[in-house]
Amino acid sequence: MPKLGILAGGGVLPRRIAERRLSDGDGVFVIAFEGQTDLATVEGLDHAWVRLGATSATLKHLKDASVDEVVMAGPMRRPAFSDMSLDLRSAKMLAKAGRKAFGDDGLLSVIIEELEGDGFSVVGIDDVLGGYLMPSGAITERAPDEAAEFDIARGKAVLEALSPADVGQAVVVQEGLVLAVEAVEGTDAMIARTAGLKRESAEGPVLVKMRKRGQERRADLPTIGPDTVQQAAAAGFRGIAVEAGATLLVDRDVAVKAANAAGLFLVGIEGLQGMPS
Repeated sequence: MPKLGILAGGGVLPRRIAERRLSDGDGVFVIAFEGQTDLATVEGLDHAWVRLGATSATLKHLKDASVDEVVMAGPMRRPAFSDMSLDLRSAKMLAKAGRKAFGDDGLLSVIIEELEGDGFSVVGIDDVLGGYLMPSGAITERAPDEAAEFDIARGKAVLEALSPADVGQAVVVQEGLVLAVEAVEGTDAMIARTAGLKRESAEGPVLVKMRKRGQERRADLPTIGPDTVQQAAAAGFRGIAVEAGATLLVDRDVAVKAANAAGLFLVGIEGLQGMPS
């Protein structure tokens, strides 16, 4: 029986992947990370708990479970390296990565190389969980007007400029002003802190989220869902623009209903110029 190994972060996606694979008659094995993975993710599933930085133990669990393919799914709260207890293999991996390890995509690319070096086939979430990618164009009753399109273009330009730094995937723009750039806190926390920065006399801000240039598609695809919509509505946003065909939209019907109720637009836009599909 083919078996998929799931390196599970937080949220619902790891469990959704497991249930989809099991319904197809395949096997799954979950690597759950202490302080990261939700308990509900592993309930009733073959799994092992490991700490971040325990690369050798993680690979051993996957091999012992006869895993063929590996997928990384769900957000991870990234601690400082000085706060982690790294095993020897993790330390060697980070030393080899050098400065790449300080960026999210750089670190994930190194992890993928390590997995592939041990004989695992690494796949993307969209390869194992079809139907979750954001389509092109507006999927809500409201669509971006000319002013919103200007803010979206401004957000894309900022993300284009930030791509080489490998920092975040999202930015908040209002009337051409950049109110916030996503860093280690994540998209929802960035939205929350933007609430006190927006101009009350103008239309609300726009969240723009997309892949960084050259980003590894098999890990950390931009993701939004009902929680993102609710956060944006609470912060007085007017809409959310994400990369079509490369952003995971969790619980689409619920997210669209919440956006329509709040008068927000959800729109799929073209990615950065020259990005692979």
